[in-house]
Amino acid sequence: MIEELNDLPPSVIGFEVTGKVQAEDFRDVVLPAFERAVKAGEFRAVVAIPEFDGMSGGALWEDLKIGIPHLRDWKRIALVTDIDWITHLTQMFGWMTPGDVKRFPLSKRSEAIEWVAGD
Repeated sequence: MIEELNDLPPSVIGFEVTGKVQAEDFRDVVLPAFERAVKAGEFRAVVAIPEFDGMSGGALWEDLKIGIPHLRDWKRIALVTDIDWITHLTQMFGWMTPGDVKRFPLSKRSEAIEWVAGD
C-alpha cells in the first residue's frame, strides 16, 4: 500500500509504503502526485518505508511507466527506512538514480523532508 504524505513543502511530493505494493497504488496515489510535480517542473520526493512486503509485477510496471519518461528531471529523493536490505540496495545502486539520493532512518523523517526541500 502507498499513501501520499501531507504537510510537505510545496515543491515536495511524498509517500509512505507499507505492506505489499499493487499497481493501483501507483495509478491512484503516485501518478496524481507525480503529475502535479511535472507541472511544477522539478521532482523532489520523500519515500518513507516502515515495512515492505514486496511489489506485484503490475506495480513494478506502473512505477517504470511513471518514472522513466522523466528520468533526468529528478532533483532529490529522500529514502526514509530502517530496512537493512533497502538501505544496502540504495548504497549499491543509488548512483544509477538521477539527482541526489540520500537515505535517512525512520527517526529522522523531518530531517529528510528538510533535506529534500533544500538547495
